[in-house]
Order: sequence, then structure tokens, then C-alpha cells
Amino acid sequence: MADSNQVLKQLPIAVGILGGGLLLANRVATPTLLSSQSRSDALGVILSAFLILTGLLWQRIQPKPPESVELLGEQQFDLSEDLPDATRAELAWASKLLLTNTVTKSVVVWQQRDGDASHQILRRGILPTQAMTQAGPIVQRVLKTQKPIYLVDLKLFPGRIEFDYLPENTQGVICQPMGDSVLILGADAPRSYTKQDENWIQGIAEKLSVALSDEPL
Repeated sequence: MADSNQVLKQLPIAVGILGGGLLLANRVATPTLLSSQSRSDALGVILSAFLILTGLLWQRIQPKPPESVELLGEQQFDLSEDLPDATRAELAWASKLLLTNTVTKSVVVWQQRDGDASHQILRRGILPTQAMTQAGPIVQRVLKTQKPIYLVDLKLFPGRIEFDYLPENTQGVICQPMGDSVLILGADAPRSYTKQDENWIQGIAEKLSVALSDEPL
């Protein structure tokens, strides 16, 4: 379907160029130019230019979606056994929804506690063997400000080095605050989360935040 749509968007440009080329060839091959032919040629040039312009506008209005990559890693599912059963069930449910209903391919949840109690409580999806052992500057900023950060194209951000617990070719990352925890999502294509996705992720994070706040210290 995507390939057929791309062909349709290119069709006006191809037809416009073909029509303009045929008009030029006809003009060169005509020994005696009549006034009626001049008017027809002018109309044909206008129509060809209109078709080319329409095709170019379609390219801008309907840009090609970003291409996904095959993330480097293995399917993982690690869930902290120190959590209450109800909280574990909430985390398992939410992570499955995110992996099956959004472009998310990797899910990590980090819980910030005092001292050495901070730790990763969930990792699921395509991930490397290395787990998250500390919160980097970006995650710390999310915890401090309680505002999400969406890195739309991870390779453009120098701070990407802190996400070594995600696949090394992760294309986009969302860090969503959940009180004293952070939901970290990795995608296989840049600029792939829509505003609706972001709102939905926020709603899930708010629900998880309530579940995690009920966890006894």
C-alpha cells in the first residue's frame, strides 16, 4: 500500500514532464507554426506546469514516513521480584500494551530511591544484555522537572550515550515521568511517535505512577 501511494504521488510529476517534453518535440518538428498551435502549446505548457506543481505539493503535504531499522538486541522480559504482585501485574500489562499498540520496541522503568535503593524495575522488548544501572542526566532531569522528554531522532543528541541500556541503533526515545520513577521507551524509527501516542503514553504513566506509589518502601 505504501509503494502504491508513492507511485500515485509521483504520477502528476511524471505526466507533467512527459506532456511538456511532447509539446517541445512537436514544436521543433513543426516547420510552419500556426497561431492556433501557439495557443494550444501555451495551454499545454500551463497544464504541464500545473501537474508538476501538484505533484511537488503532494510530496510536501504527504512526506515519506521515516524508515524503521532492525534494532540490535534480544527479546527480554525482566521484572523486579521485590514488587507486590499487583504492581508487577500493572507493569506487565502496561508494557505489553506499549509494545503492541505503539511504535515502541523497548521498555525500561527506573525507580529513584534514596541512597543505593535506586534500581531498574522493568525491562521488556528488544534490548541488549546490559541493564540500566544508573540514571543519566536526561533521566535525572525528567525526575526533577516531572516533564517528559522526547528525543525524536536519537542520533542527533550527544546525550544519547547515557542510553547504553537500549539497543545501540535506537532511533527515538521518550522519557516519561511517573513520580519517583521514569518510563523509558525506545522506537525503531525517528519521529515516529504521534501527539496521540504521547498523550496515550502519558495516561499509562499516570496509572503506573499510582500503582507504584502504593508500593511499600
